[in-house]
Amino acid sequence: MTIHREGYKSIAIGALFFGFINIISFYFLSASMVWLAWTIFAVTLFVFLFLISFFRIPNRKLTIDDKLIIAPADGKVVVIEETFDEEYFKTKRLQVSIFMSPANVHVNRNPVSGEVRYSQYHKGKYLVAWNPKSSTENERHSVVIKKDDTEILVKQIAGALAKRIVNYLQAGQKVEQTNEFGFIKFGSRVDLLLPVGTKVNVELDQVVKGGVTVIATL
Repeated sequence: MTIHREGYKSIAIGALFFGFINIISFYFLSASMVWLAWTIFAVTLFVFLFLISFFRIPNRKLTIDDKLIIAPADGKVVVIEETFDEEYFKTKRLQVSIFMSPANVHVNRNPVSGEVRYSQYHKGKYLVAWNPKSSTENERHSVVIKKDDTEILVKQIAGALAKRIVNYLQAGQKVEQTNEFGFIKFGSRVDLLLPVGTKVNVELDQVVKGGVTVIATL
């Protein structure tokens, strides 16, 4: 396991707060209420370790196959339905949405190899990520990757806790399947918009792993 570069600053700030709070706590409480000082230490240590785990990149065997669409994120499948895409395709698409809780790995990976045809950031609200309106009203970043004659839209969506979406892709860029394309901090959602009729290999409420689980077949 390694730590994602997006976490370096947050972890460093967390370490400073952890040290400062506990130095003050033990200085003032160790003589009269040592149990409270140790309680504060335990709570702050748990929060600090959780912060580190949030930015983890676990070692895993990635799935690479040109005929498959691979999960772009860890989480739970919360939507599988046809929807009308007003942003790019202007037609019906098959939407598969993955909800990421704060406990999930938050690295986002390319579902297919191909060329980036579209990359656009949109300001928006911070509705809870499982709200259906979050796909079109929340802060989000949409990317379209063209694989042969098929275009797939991947949408990073901020949630009530997620306040920063990071996306590394630009139009015209060549990308490889399962390579990292972005990161969302503190709870979020990723939508895949696929051609109608695409064979989906996952079910609602299924837990998936980014870069590993097969979402659909091209």
